[in-house]
Amino acid sequence: MKILMVSIPTLHFFRWADQLKYAGHEVFWFDITGMSAPVEKLNWVEQKVNWKLKYNYPGRIFLKKRFPKVYNFIQKFNEKNTASEFENYLNKVKPDVVHSFAIYLSCAPILEVMTKYNQKWIYSSWGSDLYYFQNKSQYLNDIKRVLPRINYLFTDCNRDYIIAKKHGFSGDFLGVFPGGGGFNLQHVKSFCLPIEKRKTILIKGFQGRSGRAITVLKAINNLQKQLQAYKIIVFGAPNEVFQFVQNSALKDWENLEVLGRINHEKVLEIMGEALVYVGNSNSDGMPNTLLEAIIMGAFPIQSNPGNATSELITHNKNGLLINNCENEVEIEALITSVLRNTDLLEEAYQFNQNNLKPNLDREVIKRKVLEKYASIGKQ
Repeated sequence: MKILMVSIPTLHFFRWADQLKYAGHEVFWFDITGMSAPVEKLNWVEQKVNWKLKYNYPGRIFLKKRFPKVYNFIQKFNEKNTASEFENYLNKVKPDVVHSFAIYLSCAPILEVMTKYNQKWIYSSWGSDLYYFQNKSQYLNDIKRVLPRINYLFTDCNRDYIIAKKHGFSGDFLGVFPGGGGFNLQHVKSFCLPIEKRKTILIKGFQGRSGRAITVLKAINNLQKQLQAYKIIVFGAPNEVFQFVQNSALKDWENLEVLGRINHEKVLEIMGEALVYVGNSNSDGMPNTLLEAIIMGAFPIQSNPGNATSELITHNKNGLLINNCENEVEIEALITSVLRNTDLLEEAYQFNQNNLKPNLDREVIKRKVLEKYASIGKQ
């Protein structure tokens, strides 16, 4: 089967696409940004990349950084039309199915083309793709235009299947799968410390449209004495988080380390050393870092926007759910309670390792995903 994938260049997409390697399909990738160089991780895929610019003139990057208004004006005349470029590539490839990742990124820009052709179309929802953007009128309009045209749907949580049906999807639901596929459990095994040797509290440092790491930092600010025996690591932090720490009493904590962006391997490494993991946001699907915490044995404390997280985490059983992502008092209480409850830490560890982790194995997920693609090919 010929599969034409449409996506921005991201780790989640690369990991998902990798499931199709050696599966007997011809796989093509249309980089919807049109600005990416060929990706080595996808060297087995035919890639339509770096197509956007009509002319990559000298000094373009300098102009973009120093004079963005001038740059944006020039780009109106210097960029090729996404829909036209996609249509040309679609006619060249003649795929059996097109697979788009995220509505506003990879579906809406090509909708007019997909409406023109009787072409099977898969859509994968990611994170906030439906849950957050349905509350924005411009994006909701795109959601309602796209979903009736979609033939097949993958989601990372059941919540988003319900939202999709609400806004016009009536095709075949292919199931709930992690946005980047499963995890190589054998590879990460060496990173996992026994629970009794773990003395790290790990905090996802995202702050912005959806991330609410600063609320977590406000919560631990009142727990210096209780947290003295632990190493606290904040990862993926933007400048806003670094500045918050520098302007608070946290800057004097010797056991606190704030990291910017780190690679995926490093995330898994520190997850395997963590006793507790805290992830907090106002919008998400099934967070990939939550899944990583589960497979690496860290006790998850996670926000629950739209009840997506509660599809996997039962409060006070295999983790704790944050009801209000803006409430540092609630988060402070949750962290305090779990550190006092060694029985809960142990029971959650055993439950997640025995019941959830095996289902997140890369080969298990891959086999199921390939069965779904095969079912499309038979129709």
